[in-house]
Amino acid sequence: MTAFDDAAGRVAQGADPRAEADALVAMMTLEEKLGCLSGEPAFWPGIIDLTTGGYHAHGWPAARVERLGIPGLNFADGPRGCVLGPSTTFPVSMARGASFDPALEERIGGAIGAELRASEATFTGAVCMNLLRHPAWGRAQETYGEDPHHVGEMATALTRGLQRHVMACMKHFACNSMENARFKVDVVADERALHEVYLPHFKRVASEGVAAVMSAYNSLNGHWCGDSHPLLTGILRDDWGWDGLVVTDFIMGLRDPVASVQAGCNIEMPFRQQRTQVLPEAVASGELDVVDVDARVAETLATFLRFVEVFTNAPDRSVVGCAEHRALARRAAVGSMVMLRNEDLLPLDLSAAGKIAVLGPLAAVPNLGDGGSSNVLHTPDPVTLLAGIEAAARPRGVSVAHSDRDASVAAGADLAVVVVGYTRHDEGEYMDDGGTVFLKLAPALDHPELGLADPAQAESLLAGFGDAGAVAGSSKGGDRASLRLHPADEQLIAAAAAVCDRVVVAVMAGSAVVMPWLDTVDAALMVWYPGSEGGHALADVLFGQSEPGGRLPFAIPRQESDLVDFDREAETAVYGLLHGQWHLDARGTSPHLPFGHGLGYTTFQLGDAEATEDQVVVGVTNTGRRSGSTVVQVYGRVPASAYERPPKRLVGFAKVRLAPGESTDAAVPLDPSVLDLRIGGAWIREDSPIEYAVGFDAASARRI
Repeated sequence: MTAFDDAAGRVAQGADPRAEADALVAMMTLEEKLGCLSGEPAFWPGIIDLTTGGYHAHGWPAARVERLGIPGLNFADGPRGCVLGPSTTFPVSMARGASFDPALEERIGGAIGAELRASEATFTGAVCMNLLRHPAWGRAQETYGEDPHHVGEMATALTRGLQRHVMACMKHFACNSMENARFKVDVVADERALHEVYLPHFKRVASEGVAAVMSAYNSLNGHWCGDSHPLLTGILRDDWGWDGLVVTDFIMGLRDPVASVQAGCNIEMPFRQQRTQVLPEAVASGELDVVDVDARVAETLATFLRFVEVFTNAPDRSVVGCAEHRALARRAAVGSMVMLRNEDLLPLDLSAAGKIAVLGPLAAVPNLGDGGSSNVLHTPDPVTLLAGIEAAARPRGVSVAHSDRDASVAAGADLAVVVVGYTRHDEGEYMDDGGTVFLKLAPALDHPELGLADPAQAESLLAGFGDAGAVAGSSKGGDRASLRLHPADEQLIAAAAAVCDRVVVAVMAGSAVVMPWLDTVDAALMVWYPGSEGGHALADVLFGQSEPGGRLPFAIPRQESDLVDFDREAETAVYGLLHGQWHLDARGTSPHLPFGHGLGYTTFQLGDAEATEDQVVVGVTNTGRRSGSTVVQVYGRVPASAYERPPKRLVGFAKVRLAPGESTDAAVPLDPSVLDLRIGGAWIREDSPIEYAVGFDAASARRI
């Protein structure tokens, strides 16, 4: 038995984890304590490993002390699946946000967590949940949408599932919603915008007991997030009372090693880097008080003690990529697809069809999302959209023709499926262009402890910094320059509509796309980056085996100028109270498609509704001929408020499934605290009535 085992045994009998952690810290040498404040690998050998396949081959350890049996953490990412080895790839988080189905998301979290732990990870950064302030954000696909309440509920569900197997880390704290400028931008947000808009979903997941927080690269109100005492201690620990551990984002996550410890940041990830060079001398000189070091290490060890079962229980390796998880990925893709338009075209009856044309280069290649840290690089046997359609149609005697750009193959087809959208080269995680921040923060190549015996090993890596993304080994990605499709895609849609009168457009993207062509086609679907089973899921929807279950987790504008400003090269960005649907509502601008919009293969009608303090009960009837689902959405506002507010905001939602003709009284849980105001360091609730509205999207919700 080790000292850590003894402490864990006492915690299991009811002892306080923090008290036991303090006792462990008292047994440690200063060298051991300082070692717990950084990732384990030395910087330059670690960078070489990271960029030559290591990121997808093994976890990244930190805070391990073998002498005392302290297991440390073993980090691996996982927003859309375990990134280590050949694992199940689920639809991206934005797609799953469109499901509005926390129960399904919890199951997905359980599956991802099991695959992570079976791959020897104990800690994951899978809970990416920054608010979608603007759909041009390159990493939008890794979050759930534009509404804080919705994002909080979905992220909480994922956290519950993950933490059955691993410690979960929510990220990026806070206001990280642009890529190209993320290493230089200072986000300015006043008290109300910060606490009412950009932090509530983090607070929700913190209240669920998430193990860890990852700080953001950007600066917030003049403080780099990894060094920010107002954020990491003032808000996270003091205001919210949260007691987990904080890690930096990788490599460039802090700027001041001493200040970061004092601010409440526990571990610099994933290497021995800035802190290793600075902290021993800072402690020796008195610049850094060992009391702060002890506090950070104790917070880390207390988290390990609370999650000790993570270290002792692991599923068998056979769970990775298993048939059950692939079936869940297929269900998730179906439940995420959003039917944007359907003029009596879908579902197609295959028994009455002879030919299907599939157009677009994206139809025939796996298109699973970003090539950065969320990439499940070794996805086994991903099913392309074309392959899924062929697998469903050809056994029924229906021919399938495909062309990248020749729309003439759609002439005479019973259905033309036009696949358009983006790839990891258009949107995704983005590294510092030119490597300027990286090189400033990196140790010397010949550093005796952190460098390389042969510095020439790093020459090709450094030369690659002109192509942003070299550090992570990822594609360039970044923020989108436009919300429109590529011109060639819009031309392909028009060409298909000119030769075939039964056209469905399948859009692959991580967030909103401006669609001036939408009313020129019979049907359109958001299929997102749909995961390893996306092709089968699309066929399920097109041919009526399943209904598209998704609803938009953001508003789609008619033109990009209808949204808040977005400067992807900004050095300062002001985040206010309004964005997305709220911004459109406040300006009296109608969206092309509102938040919550989505069609299915049946129809629903709402009956009488009654609001109580904590729920709305509303009658719902399936008035169509098929079983199906809908999302009942409740919005709240304070009509007589003395303060600027969103005209209305989501306060509750519930997924409802009914058979044809079936009715139910749906109980939608409410969170009226969503409407509270943060003023002068305190939360206030105005002495003014709340008005609720219920509906199937933000535009059609009617007053209760």
